[in-house]
Amino acid sequence: MHIKEIKLRSFRNYNQIELQFDDKINVIIGENAQGKTNLMEAIYLLAFTKSHRTPRDKELIQWSQEYAKIEGSVIKRNRRFPLEIILSKKGKKAKLNHLEQKRLSDYIGALNVVMFAPEDLNLVKGSPQVRRRFIDMEIGQIQPAYIYHLAQYVKVLKQRNHLLKDLQRHRQTDKTMLYVLTDQLVEHAATILERRFKFLKLLRNWAGPIHKSISRSLETLEIHYEASVQVSEDMKLETIVNRYQEKYSEIEDKEIDRGTTLAGPHRDDLLFHVNEKNVQTYGSQGQQRTTALSLKLAEIELIHNEVGEYPVLLLDDVLSELDDYRQSHLLQTIQGKVQTFVSTTGIDGINHEAMAGAEIFRVDNGTIETEK
Repeated sequence: MHIKEIKLRSFRNYNQIELQFDDKINVIIGENAQGKTNLMEAIYLLAFTKSHRTPRDKELIQWSQEYAKIEGSVIKRNRRFPLEIILSKKGKKAKLNHLEQKRLSDYIGALNVVMFAPEDLNLVKGSPQVRRRFIDMEIGQIQPAYIYHLAQYVKVLKQRNHLLKDLQRHRQTDKTMLYVLTDQLVEHAATILERRFKFLKLLRNWAGPIHKSISRSLETLEIHYEASVQVSEDMKLETIVNRYQEKYSEIEDKEIDRGTTLAGPHRDDLLFHVNEKNVQTYGSQGQQRTTALSLKLAEIELIHNEVGEYPVLLLDDVLSELDDYRQSHLLQTIQGKVQTFVSTTGIDGINHEAMAGAEIFRVDNGTIETEK
């Protein structure tokens, strides 16, 4: 799988550009604030229909312009097809094969992308929200139906929280609607949890051996799911539903008192243990970075295993954050099999044969020139 070309119009600081890419390594070089990350963001948005930097689409549209457009030509399973995202003040359109897709789950998965940026090094030591986003985005790529359940869960969660706030302030006393919303929430929560469990089982199969290899067999990585209800990964969907129902019944008074939903997938977390110690709390910076790198490399292999092709890899200013050994391990792993985009201020510090023959793009204030 690779991106053959991309066209941008009125996107961030790009007026109008059209680029052809190498199917192996593409290096985007430029000083800070010139547009390197904007190009990476456009590719990411082409895959997920949303930015990894801002939830506000209007920030992506050039000032004084009515809309922004991203067009891409993708090769997947030896077939070429177009993708298109149009952002306007009226909303967003996603087109696959020139046909507008009404549901995101019908679009996402057409292009598989894994991004590794400096902020991903916070995957281990950052907030639970960062780790939940990581797992949600990756499951959505290989199981688009997951996105539907996640969107419905968020929608019902907002309604339920609003009602709990009304009950807290005694604006509402009848709990009938609360029970209706709880049943709806449980249905989607149980499905989300079941699919997260299945995904983590796959992730462990790849992340463990990769981490062991990077650490020269000195470290063992374990990934645990910390749920807000008493469940285990071998439980059937029906049992998970029952556990959620029991939990919400048990904490009903506390939720009304606080005016918010206190249990569910939005409260869960991932825990990482290296040599049986919590690496978030007790791990060194090196161990935390090795864990983050292991997870990203595991993502690549997992997607290949599930989809049948390697995803596109975006390395956004992250190589300079890795020491020579981890940098070399990363480039050696992807060499020759993953279309990779590397953004950097210079390639002097990147000494690896993977860079030989790479396509070079120089970015300067919203313009891009190709070096042969």
